[in-house]
Amino acid sequence: MATLLFKLTQVPDDEANDIRELLTEHQIHFYETDAGFFRVGLDAIWLHNKSEFERAKHLIDEYQAQRSQQQREQYIQQIEQGEALNLWQKFLSQPIRFVATIIAVLFVASLTLLPFLFF
Repeated sequence: MATLLFKLTQVPDDEANDIRELLTEHQIHFYETDAGFFRVGLDAIWLHNKSEFERAKHLIDEYQAQRSQQQREQYIQQIEQGEALNLWQKFLSQPIRFVATIIAVLFVASLTLLPFLFF
């Protein structure tokens, strides 16, 4: 029976490719599924053989710990070089989206609080 190993939902392409390479390199047999046209399925990597799950999970955990450390170091380096975006720079890059998000948050908050204010 197939075993779910790794969900690919909102995983960057480079990370998904690294996971595939890691499993192939260690000769762990897997297959992938996608969510389909209407996105009702599951983007994931599955194992054919359940006995390989522990070894594959351990490899992925090690990879993710290493990737996490690299991403932190890269972010710190961007901050030191002044390349990391602050709130004002994000606003300037997409002002319409920023304002629309603020309006949406205020709208939802007002709908949520409205019953308490009038009762």
